Amino acid sequence: MAHLLREVGLDFIERAPVRHVFAREISAAPEAVFHALAEDVPGWAQWFAAVTVARPLDGGARREVRLKGGTRFEETILVAKSPETYAYRVDVTNAPGARAIVEEWRLAPAGTGTRVQWTFAVDGTAPFRFAFGLARTGLDRVFRQTVTALDRRLMSPAT
Repeated sequence: MAHLLREVGLDFIERAPVRHVFAREISAAPEAVFHALAEDVPGWAQWFAAVTVARPLDGGARREVRLKGGTRFEETILVAKSPETYAYRVDVTNAPGARAIVEEWRLAPAGTGTRVQWTFAVDGTAPFRFAFGLARTGLDRVFRQTVTALDRRLMSPAT
């Protein structure tokens, strides 16, 4: 059953009870990475293995994301500042125990490529926070696989 999460702003990234930050350098340019994150929302399903559906809503001010396993999110875009920051808040989800979720993608030039930093900040019930705290290793693996797949997609001649 879907439930409404607390409406938080970008400052939640710094004060969330549980936050994970991951970073990696890839070959693709920041502008291309930003485009894939913020402008080609349906394309997420092509490079983010857990995503089955991603679609913009309300002219791009919001989005709907569905994951393998049935988890669903309705999100509000908090920042879309090309080519450096893309952040969104989860407004509605069927994930049990969640109370607030914000994700932020920061992009910075790194040689001819991009340093991608993903921050995942959450609040929820005590069991949710505990489980999310334990999920760090798995999320790190997902992040590495995801940005590697994104980089391959962006660097392929067909892109």
